[in-house]
Order: sequence, then C-alpha cells, then structure tokens
Amino acid sequence: MKIGVIGAMQMEVDGLRESMEHVSTEEYSGVTYVSGTIGDKEVVAAVCGIGKVFAAICAEAMILEYHVDYIINIGVAGTLCKELGVMDVAVADQVVQHDMNTSALGDPIGLLSGLDQIFLPGDEKMRKLLCSCLEDKNIHYEVGTIATGDLFLHKPAQKTLLHERFNAIACEMEGGSIGHVCYVNKVPFAILRSISDGEGGSMDYATFAEKAALQSIDVVVDFIERADELQV
Repeated sequence: MKIGVIGAMQMEVDGLRESMEHVSTEEYSGVTYVSGTIGDKEVVAAVCGIGKVFAAICAEAMILEYHVDYIINIGVAGTLCKELGVMDVAVADQVVQHDMNTSALGDPIGLLSGLDQIFLPGDEKMRKLLCSCLEDKNIHYEVGTIATGDLFLHKPAQKTLLHERFNAIACEMEGGSIGHVCYVNKVPFAILRSISDGEGGSMDYATFAEKAALQSIDVVVDFIERADELQV
C-alpha cells in the first residue's frame, strides 16, 4: 500500500517527513517528492505550492510516477460556517471549485466542463477513518463540502456567498483541483483541513497556520498507521 500526502506549504509536510524512515527525494516539474515509510506503509509526501495549478501538477505526477493507492490533501483552511472555529477541522465529503464559472453559457456556477459535475465526492472509507482518528484525539470536526479557488477569501460577504451557493463549510486553494485529478485517474482521495482563520482573515491565519498544519500532520500519521482498515 502506498499513500500520497500533499500539502500546500512546507510546514505542512516537514512534520510528516520527521515521522518517516528510509527517506529519499526526487523532483518532478519543480516539486520535491519525499518517499519513505511510516510503519509498514510506503508514503510519498510533497509540498505542491499554493493554488489550483500547482496542486494539480503535484497530484498528477504523484499518481503517474509513484503509483499511489490513495491521496490525502492536508493543510489549513478558512471557515465558512459557524460550527467551525480556529483549530477545528473540516473533512470533505465532496469538493467544489468555486471559481469555475461558465454561467455566461448557461451552466450552473461550479460546473466542471467535460465531467458535467459540480461536486466531486471524496472516498468514503478514507473519510470515515480520518474522522475516527479525529475522534480518538478529541478534535472537533465537521464533514461537508470544501470549496476551492485561486483566491484567499477574507471578506465576510465572500464567505457567506460560498456557504449559501454550495453549502460549503470551509474554503482553501488546492483541494478541489487535487480531487479533480484523483477523480479522473480513479484514485481515492480525502481532504482534511485544520481551520487557521475565521472572521479575522489574514490576522488569524498568521497566528494559527503553523499550529493548524501541525495538527493535520498528527492526524494523518495516525491515519497512515491504521490504513490497513481501508482494505477491510
């Protein structure tokens, strides 16, 4: 079993690397991939960079070059709902690219041309295992739609619009495109995001991003150690 883990920032992957043994690195398309083991599981981790294109490049190379069986995207996100505050966790049951917009042609906002879908579902077994790991650590989480777009959202009106349009619980800049790549390649995926910013926007982000990222890594290490449960 080989598990791929993608983060947007270096601090989201550094902690995971510290838990790995037999570490080696390679570079594809400007992205450094760190391979190793956690227990008896093979793991490939990478920092994709911020935004949808970087994330898609990273996910495609991880699938084609490393032949991973599962991909998890970890990191931080902004809350879109009152149920999630700073240091809580959002787990995606589906993802949407909120800035995909061909509505001028009569399409609904978010429709992915060629797939004819707005929402792409995450893997149910992966999601349930992540939730179990969160419960074991007594971390408050919510399951729902995570919205992705190439925009750091900090205005309350922007967040309200996304929540109302897609019933999304959190927003970030990579998960939807990673889900898109996994979907077309038939690779199961999951998105786990610690909330690093609430109503305060960039001020909250600067204060809590590192703590939130480390929390994600802690949960994912447990997930990897229990990954045999995915095949039951």
